[in-house]
Amino acid sequence: MTNTRTKLQLLLLDNLIWVLFLLLFVVNAFIVPNFFTFQNIVNIFYHVSTLGLLVLAEGIVLIVGHLDLSLEATLAFAPGISVLLCRMLFPGIGAVAQILIALLIGVLVGFLNGLLITRLRMNAFLETLSANIVLRGLVYFLLPFALVNLSPAFTYAGSARIFGSIPVAVLILIGAYIVFAFIMAQTRFGRFAVATGGNPRASYIAGVRVNRIVVIAFSIAGFLAALAGLLAAGRQGSITNGMGTGLNLMAIAGPILGGVSLTGGRGTVFGMLGGTLLLSLFDNSLTLLAVNVYLVNVIKGSLILFAIILDSVKTSLRANILYRERLRILKQTSTDGRLIEQGAKGS
Repeated sequence: MTNTRTKLQLLLLDNLIWVLFLLLFVVNAFIVPNFFTFQNIVNIFYHVSTLGLLVLAEGIVLIVGHLDLSLEATLAFAPGISVLLCRMLFPGIGAVAQILIALLIGVLVGFLNGLLITRLRMNAFLETLSANIVLRGLVYFLLPFALVNLSPAFTYAGSARIFGSIPVAVLILIGAYIVFAFIMAQTRFGRFAVATGGNPRASYIAGVRVNRIVVIAFSIAGFLAALAGLLAAGRQGSITNGMGTGLNLMAIAGPILGGVSLTGGRGTVFGMLGGTLLLSLFDNSLTLLAVNVYLVNVIKGSLILFAIILDSVKTSLRANILYRERLRILKQTSTDGRLIEQGAKGS
């Protein structure tokens, strides 16, 4: 039976992101001007709402053992094509329908990605990279200029505030994490997703429809990317062809920092949230400190490298902890066996 020390070590290892987050938060509170204020804390959540949804989307795909590089293009493609189609074909259609169409487009993009990867056995990295290039090219071609004069209802999620100063985007972000925390921890899909990423062959033999799980994961990722696009459009009051550019790598770094394994089969939504907030803290601190924009890129690139190194170190530490625990159990079992044998001889 696993002892308390091992359980605590694994718990600390799995929640290392929150230790790093608290350390950085305390340091920023002392050295960064105007950091520890209510308005700035709200801004941290508000400015990370778009990236946070992409982190959640990428994290779910990573858990099933794949990678999605089309998220940043889907972010612009889904709302952009939705509004463009509605203005051209259905000029009188309402904003709610435009939002639903945008979300549906996101789901379809993810569904097609998953279908190509599972049915045609395409490499996920190359397939989604190609999809990203194609979608971004279509956005540049079809939306050479920004789409403005968006309906207030369409931009509500990304721009509105309630209770005076709480952005609706923050509530949507928190709500999304709560919903998917439940899905990943308490539903069959969540359990099958972890099993699929951990060992797809064994999961298939055990009766898990591995291909279906992968397609659903990519469809969810497309949905979340489209939702992130709606928040981005609402925040800036328009839809531009450059929305989401450069967010892919940070969307990958977030879940890895939060404990999601690059090899799949391990990770929690709670950890993804920690990774999201850590990235937001860094971004907010650099902004308040007025760090040179080129150095910001250096620091963000270093964060990505740190995330990869952290994933490797945590994997090694976990293996070492579990190895030592197995040795302890074997030693204890062997000792107990000898004691029983000696007792039997003595009687």
